Amino acid sequence: MIRKARMDDIRHIHKLLKGFADQQQLLARSISSLYDHLRDFVVFEENRAIVGVCALHICWENLAEIRSLAVAEEGQRKGVGSGLVRTCLQEAQDFGITDIFTLSYQPGFFRKLGFVDIDKRELPHKIWADCINCSMFPDCDEEALRYRC
Repeated sequence: MIRKARMDDIRHIHKLLKGFADQQQLLARSISSLYDHLRDFVVFEENRAIVGVCALHICWENLAEIRSLAVAEEGQRKGVGSGLVRTCLQEAQDFGITDIFTLSYQPGFFRKLGFVDIDKRELPHKIWADCINCSMFPDCDEEALRYRC
């Protein structure tokens, strides 16, 4: 079941994201940041366990980012990730946002959902807002992709 994240999900979300961040597959998020951005997150819950998580972060007028997508091994290749992303895309549409981007080490996954490759230089606000604080900056090899509703 996909639903909006709640306060009591934060520790579970943090643990799931940390596992992927430790493998340098996504940007680490602090507990404090997760509380600050709780409203951005949706989770996939199965048997009272958080199996997947994804966030829609609104950047500015008509631009949002899909970020912090993580699916536990037991939920992979079962449609959990695509369901989470589609939920975030629908939420963007509900807000009237038609331009959504992501930075990912799994670009093929996003291409299957209709995202297209773009040059990271098209996202200067993103680069300076989050990426400059990343340990991989400026040598990040994540790929930038965009979705237009």
